[in-house]
This record gives sequence, C-alpha cells and structure tokens, in this order.
Amino acid sequence: MLILATPNKNHMREKITSRKNLILSINGGDKELQVLPSTTLLDALREHLHLAGAKKGCDHGQCGACTVLVGGKHINSCLALAIMQEGKNITTIKGLSNGDVLHPVQEAFIAHDAFQCGYCTPGQICSMVGVMNMEKGNSPEEIRDLMSGNICRCGAYANIYAVADELIEKQQT
Repeated sequence: MLILATPNKNHMREKITSRKNLILSINGGDKELQVLPSTTLLDALREHLHLAGAKKGCDHGQCGACTVLVGGKHINSCLALAIMQEGKNITTIKGLSNGDVLHPVQEAFIAHDAFQCGYCTPGQICSMVGVMNMEKGNSPEEIRDLMSGNICRCGAYANIYAVADELIEKQQT
C-alpha cells in the first residue's frame, strides 16, 4: 500500500509568499529589492523600483507596451520573472538616453512625431532599438514584421514606420 504524505499547508504558503532578495542591473546601476518569486520584471520595475516607462497594457505579452531590453534584446517584461533577470543588463526607456543626449531612435521618434497619446512609445522605442541590436530590419517590411508585437491604439504606425525607414537609410550609408 502506497501512502502519500500531504504537505503541510502552512509550510507551502510560507514558501509561496516568502520574498527573495534580488539585485537587478538596471540602466547601468544595481538595484536591490525583495520580491515574491512570481513577480514579473514589469511589476518589479513599476511597483518596486518606480520606473514607470514600461507600461502595463494587456499583461499577457500581446501589446508590447511593457517592452524593455535585456542583454540588448527586446522582451515583454510582463512575461519575464524578475528573479530570472538577475545578472543580466536591463535597459528601460529611461536608460537609453545619456543624460540630456537622447538615443538616435528617441530623436527620430520626436523628429517624425511618431506618437500620439504616448502610452506605447517607450515599448515601441525599446523594440526598435532591440531590432537594430539584432542587426535585422533591413527593409521596411522586415521592420514591420519584427515590431508586429507592439500595438499602437492611436494608429501612429505611418510615423513609426517613417522612423524605421530613416534608421534603415542611415544604416545603409
């Protein structure tokens, strides 16, 4: 006869709710925080570190408003656990600029008026930087495909694509 021991419910609750110490490298600096193991990178950024650039849109990885760069690659921070990002370089929209000097993608977004309400803009910019870092996006069609995970509810796509066209042109010269 096989007897299965049932875990002590209080012990299980303790494990699930116990916070973990964590050091995240964000925008060039280390940030120490305590989070539950289930805390997403997005919630760590917004709720624990008060970095509000990455937005919580759908919270299911479908809109791209939460996009940040991890190791130079664009990811949906709502789908990534914070504890899995320890030891990796995380860059938010705030970390792209160098003081008052904007990143070229940020400058291009301003020059082309590639935003309306601005809610999706940080994610759009981080995605475009991630695409550039991958050294892909050599045509407007490829850029549109690679950025298809970023949704703009205002419909500023024409101007966003103009940014992509400019950046492609600059890369080719």
